[in-house]
Amino acid sequence: MLISVQALRALAAWVVVCHHFMQIFFDFHAKGPVGQFFVDRGAVGVDIFFVISGLVIYLSTQNKDMPAGRFMVNRIIRIVPAYWVYTAAMGLLLVVASPLLPHQVISWQNFILSLLFIPSENPGGYGMYPTLNVGWTLNYEMFFYLLFSLVFLVHQRHRPLVVAAALFAVSEVLTRYGWISHFYRNDIVYEFLLGIGIGIIYSRGWITPRLWLPLLAIAGAFVTIYHLPPSQRFMNWGLPSALIVVACISLEPYFQGNRLFKVLGDCSYSVYLLHVLVLYGGWLASERYGLNPYAVFAVCVPLIAVGAWGSYEFIEKGLYLRLKGWLDKRRAVGEAVALSRHNY
Repeated sequence: MLISVQALRALAAWVVVCHHFMQIFFDFHAKGPVGQFFVDRGAVGVDIFFVISGLVIYLSTQNKDMPAGRFMVNRIIRIVPAYWVYTAAMGLLLVVASPLLPHQVISWQNFILSLLFIPSENPGGYGMYPTLNVGWTLNYEMFFYLLFSLVFLVHQRHRPLVVAAALFAVSEVLTRYGWISHFYRNDIVYEFLLGIGIGIIYSRGWITPRLWLPLLAIAGAFVTIYHLPPSQRFMNWGLPSALIVVACISLEPYFQGNRLFKVLGDCSYSVYLLHVLVLYGGWLASERYGLNPYAVFAVCVPLIAVGAWGSYEFIEKGLYLRLKGWLDKRRAVGEAVALSRHNY
């Protein structure tokens, strides 16, 4: 894994944390330019995540052939356990503290559909959001993984075209005729293709190490994001996010060997899942005891960081390795039995 990309993943996760801090504590009403940036543009962390996701999936499967089912199982055991843990935790929080949390409502139907990554209207009435609100992005992730699994049916060089065609068919055709949820009719899904494109040019050695040009590109991309609204998300935020990813890869020599950035990147998924729970806990404490929101946030940040590290080590990585080991063992036993029958 590129350490520069790991660092960018961490940055994207913490930008989203700041965005939701402004939402939960201030209802998206900012008093200064920094706060206003996180209110208006903090959600761009999701766009950066999607571009990185396309890049990582492409690079991790490049020149590999495997059954589509095995690819999906590997993604499921990597993504699902942590998401289910924090969805259950959020559900419990809503049951216990629902009267104290504005606009947060839970229903069994929405909860079950959330666990299955099926988009549904949140009972709070504010859109297509699962019980753990940040999980809306994982509905797109699982959708992308499902379509990407089709690439293992074709030759390596045709795979990007297959993914692009499948994304277009679902997002522009099936949703238009109501055959699949309109949730997927969103140009944000094409940001995964930007990541695949970056993976292609990186594999061909077209991204060369530099310093000042990538830094200028990153600055220009953030200026663009700051001045353009997310109304046309792919164009206004997706393309600048892709430029940031390319620039960070070009800066890779300056990140190599940095273990801190690697750890921060490793923990970014758990940061993303965990932070809303911690922020809601901080908000409840601030409301009850009249605490300064920024002082509470200063406490929430290390709690999120430490909690995310533990979550990565024991839930993400720990469960993933156990489940993968168990599945590999069952697969080996099955192959051995099939071979013995064939020889017999």
